[in-house]
Amino acid sequence: MGRFTLSKMKTLLLAFLVTLMAISMITLPEDSLEASIRGLKMWWEIVFPSLFPFFVISELLIGFGVVKFLGVLLEPFMRPFFRVPGVGGFAWAMGMATGFPAGAKLTVRLRQEKQLTKVEAQRLVSFTNSSSPLFIFGAVSVGFFHNPRLGFLLAAAHYLGNFFVGFIMRFYGVKEKRLKKHKGKKAIPNISEALSALHQTRIHNQKPIGKLLGDAVMSSIHTLLMIGGFIILFSVINKLLFHLHFTPAIASLLDYILPIFQLPKEFGNSLVAGIFEITLGSQMASEVQGTILLQQAIIVSFILGFSGFSVHAQVASILATTDIAYKPFFFARVLHGFLASIFTVLLWKPFSNYFHIQAIETAVPVFLQDHDRWWETILLTFSKIGPLFTIISLTIYIFFYIKKMGRTRF
Repeated sequence: MGRFTLSKMKTLLLAFLVTLMAISMITLPEDSLEASIRGLKMWWEIVFPSLFPFFVISELLIGFGVVKFLGVLLEPFMRPFFRVPGVGGFAWAMGMATGFPAGAKLTVRLRQEKQLTKVEAQRLVSFTNSSSPLFIFGAVSVGFFHNPRLGFLLAAAHYLGNFFVGFIMRFYGVKEKRLKKHKGKKAIPNISEALSALHQTRIHNQKPIGKLLGDAVMSSIHTLLMIGGFIILFSVINKLLFHLHFTPAIASLLDYILPIFQLPKEFGNSLVAGIFEITLGSQMASEVQGTILLQQAIIVSFILGFSGFSVHAQVASILATTDIAYKPFFFARVLHGFLASIFTVLLWKPFSNYFHIQAIETAVPVFLQDHDRWWETILLTFSKIGPLFTIISLTIYIFFYIKKMGRTRF
């Protein structure tokens, strides 16, 4: 009876929240539209163009056995440090290069290929989802702080924290080792074994190259459309929560928590916003007045590490197609947020001095000035070419989808 009542309460609560959001969107149409456009702009300028090529290439690399080849080579590194197979090294590298939720998508693919056990997949997905260098240097450092050199500090703290998250998560599910023993703990990679694994994987994959490429494109765009939907949805939700005074109410509770970490309470609103959506939270943190750059960097590092519920929803949606649990991922994101903030404090002095993070333009070495212009050029290029690339890709996708549906119907 108690469980039935709890289930009914959950149903009523969810219905109430969805109805409240619908009413809020009707009463605040301009704010909802503005938030939707902001989310769409982020998706088609940055997210889609940066992730789509990597998603397609990843699918092809898995299909042709290259990932299996790399897995054998990386086994001596990945197994001792993270207690996952060597193929996890590919997912980790791609996750860092392309950003979330690439790590979750690749982990799911490897799980579907039976290259990972359930526990290994849960360990792997915990530390293979991170912010991309493009987002850290381009969107945050250049776009929000107008300080590209700050990206060195944020990136170092973020990826170092991610490494330690992976190392800590190696202790998750330790009982599994009683069920499965791994043979051949080799100190050096075995090239011949890696080549054999590559060949066997290609032989077992009976799909023609055209079919493999088509499936890779369709699967990648399906995932990116889902990602875009979540980005737009949470952008609107974040805006509505602010106008419903939910964000300020939660932020008022942080007035008592932030001073414990010697951080101004003015960061409350930006931190709550970042917990829901990473981009808006980072932008708001960069605009808080009366604070020093180190304090802003600490808050942004936590937001980048936690990743925001928007990313959590994307990952949870991807994991829902398998038996991989979401809870370890959530725990890892909280842990990553705190670790990244700690590393930001520890690395602040050496990075600030070496990379001239707070220096004026005339005091910066030439190679750092070139670095600044490089990231600004990349961000400008994405803002110009990104939407066109996205529209062309979606047009081609629609053409092939209609063609495929016609074949299925007849």
